[in-house]
Amino acid sequence: MSADRADAVPVARVVLAGVGESVLDVAAHERAVASAYAGAVVTFAGVVRDHDGGRSVATLTYEAHPDADRILGEIAERVAARSGAVRVAVSHRVGDLAIGDVALVAAVSSAHRALAFAACAELVEEVKASLPVWKRQVFADGTHEWVGAL
Repeated sequence: MSADRADAVPVARVVLAGVGESVLDVAAHERAVASAYAGAVVTFAGVVRDHDGGRSVATLTYEAHPDADRILGEIAERVAARSGAVRVAVSHRVGDLAIGDVALVAAVSSAHRALAFAACAELVEEVKASLPVWKRQVFADGTHEWVGAL
C-alpha cells in the first residue's frame, strides 16, 4: 500500500488503555502500537525513584478512583483523535510499588517521529493532569505525603 494514498493512512486508535495492579511491560506496549504504517514508535516509562523533593523515598502506593480505568481510556481516545494518524497504548499501575518499578507506560506510533513525540508527551501530561490516581509516599524518616490528592 502506498503511503501517499488517502486510504493508506490508518485511523487514529487506542489499542491498549488500563489501570491495574499487574506489572507493566514497556515492550508489550511498543508491540501493541507497532504497524507497517508506523515509522516511529515513542515510549515513556514513569519509574518509581528513590527520592522526591530532596527526601529519600522508602515505599510508594498508588490508589485509583473506581472510574480511573474508563477515564484513562477516554484520555487516550482524546489524544489519539487530536494527534491524527497514531496508535496509542497507555497503562497506569496501582498498589504497592518498589523503587525501580514502572508506574506509567505510554506508547505512541505514527508515520513520523515529530508526531509520535508530540502525541506521547501530550498523552503523559494529560494522564498526569486528569487521571484520578493518587500516590502515597513514605519517606525514610517515617513521614509520608499524598501526591495528587485533592
